[in-house]
Amino acid sequence: MSFVQELKNKILNDGYVTTREDAIKLLDADLEELTAAANEIREKLHGNDFDFCSIVNARSGRCSENCKYCAQSSYYHTGAPEYKLLSADEIVADAKKKEAAGIPRYSIVTSGRTLTKNDVEQICETIRRLKKETRLSVCLSSGLLNREQFDQLKAAGLSRFHNNLETYRRHFPDVCTTHTYDDKIGVLQNAVAAGLEICSGGIMGLGETMEDRIDMCIDIRELGAKSTPINVLNAIPGTPFENLPKMTNDEFCRIVAIYRFINPKAYLRLAGGRGVLGDYGAKAFKSGANATITDDMLTTAGVNSATDFELVKSLGFEPHGFLD
Repeated sequence: MSFVQELKNKILNDGYVTTREDAIKLLDADLEELTAAANEIREKLHGNDFDFCSIVNARSGRCSENCKYCAQSSYYHTGAPEYKLLSADEIVADAKKKEAAGIPRYSIVTSGRTLTKNDVEQICETIRRLKKETRLSVCLSSGLLNREQFDQLKAAGLSRFHNNLETYRRHFPDVCTTHTYDDKIGVLQNAVAAGLEICSGGIMGLGETMEDRIDMCIDIRELGAKSTPINVLNAIPGTPFENLPKMTNDEFCRIVAIYRFINPKAYLRLAGGRGVLGDYGAKAFKSGANATITDDMLTTAGVNSATDFELVKSLGFEPHGFLD
């Protein structure tokens, strides 16, 4: 029996926790065998359940951080839209459209390092309205928040907080220097302490190694993330990473499969950059992934939700309904 099959069986039969050494061995595994085994883990632990999320770019541009992949950083000239925090009316109207399309999870995303006191109060009011006027599960992605802010947001009805680690600690200073990997870890720990679920993942193709990707996934597992977005770099003209090489679909599928072995219980969520893959992520969905962000991303076009629903159903998935 191959190492892939042995490891898969230990995970499914014994609840075995994949180690770093195990994951490194999977780098040399036959890709077809690896992705099939990862898909089997997904099927056994999650059935064909599939989770859809949609996001709103609730405040765009003028960000103080210098993340080298990001169109919204004030350090670069990318032509990305710039506007202040959207009103509750604007966000609720957008959310109702997503609800009507059958998308059960909705995330408010704001550019910038953190939120001001007034920002938090406004977002809390927006969340209260979303909980009153829709059936959506509400997520927020707003940078480096503290415990007091999380307590306020949780009381307003927030259920999940998102903050991607983006890349592993070793490589992080090559991607961003205005905040640290440990800043992000601390924020996620604060969110958990406030009783929130967390969503955290990264961007593949920032110049990191496969070992970086594995080590980041292990950290995400240890943090207890229920959802892990796996993005592909969509190289934005005007950013320092605009000329990085395009990731192949096979490399991405190997990453997804290894992530399923490392964190078998998480929703592995294909996120930004699916258009780079050429098949909207179809191969990756059969390599262990079981969630996605649908419709537009922040400053780039995503995949239309109607197209996504048709795609995942054609692959045998059953999108789940509203959770709250």
